[in-house]
Amino acid sequence: MRRHLPFLTWGCLAILLLLIACQTVPFTQRKRLILVPESTERELGATTYQDILTNSKLSEDLEEVRRVKEIGMRIANVTDRPDYSWEFNVIDDNEVVNAFCLPGGKVAVYTGIMKVSSTDTELAVIIGHEIAHAIARHGAERMTQLLVVELGGMALEEALKKQTKKTIELGKVAYGAGTQLLFVLPYSRTHENEADRIGLIFMAKAGYDPHAAIDFWEKMEKEFGGQEPPEFLSTHPSSQRRIENLKKWLPEALKYYQS
Repeated sequence: MRRHLPFLTWGCLAILLLLIACQTVPFTQRKRLILVPESTERELGATTYQDILTNSKLSEDLEEVRRVKEIGMRIANVTDRPDYSWEFNVIDDNEVVNAFCLPGGKVAVYTGIMKVSSTDTELAVIIGHEIAHAIARHGAERMTQLLVVELGGMALEEALKKQTKKTIELGKVAYGAGTQLLFVLPYSRTHENEADRIGLIFMAKAGYDPHAAIDFWEKMEKEFGGQEPPEFLSTHPSSQRRIENLKKWLPEALKYYQS
């Protein structure tokens, strides 16, 4: 009976965590586990944001910066998070085709992605997507996943204590590979899909035509020649899958746009 106690302990702990920390994602209604307090998440976001800005070259193009701030605030104002300390900056790096929003509303857009977003509506697609990650608290969910993986590793080590050294090492390697492919990455793809869907709603609520999201990702697919990693090993959905999903979610977003 005693040797089964660790498993009973971990099982009870898992059930307790699910009861206490289960939360619902806005709009998608997906249930997920969040163990990280929002105050901690936002503090980490603010610290990381300042570190990034300190070590980056900020754009001196006033029109470029104005455009990002104006579009960003239009979207921020429809997220129902006035408690966020919204901040928008443009990082001068044409090699980086990306943008991000850290917890608490800390947004940065790289000039590299602004070069391929020729209209305000296309830029709203990008900013809406990134803000959606923060509103859905995907960062806190990822941190929770890492905590759960660490706890799982501890449970595995307990289970293999009486096995040979070689068996223990093989077990740990197998566990690591399994969590990477079947646990961590699939959640990341889920996050990207949710950010697309919620971002589509945010841009529509802010007065930007959500049809533009489909046009933008079709343009991006042509721009980069479809050169992207296989979807199975990628945290992002393929361009084709993304476009199919956006078409499926478009009617929902149009209700907000037309109202």
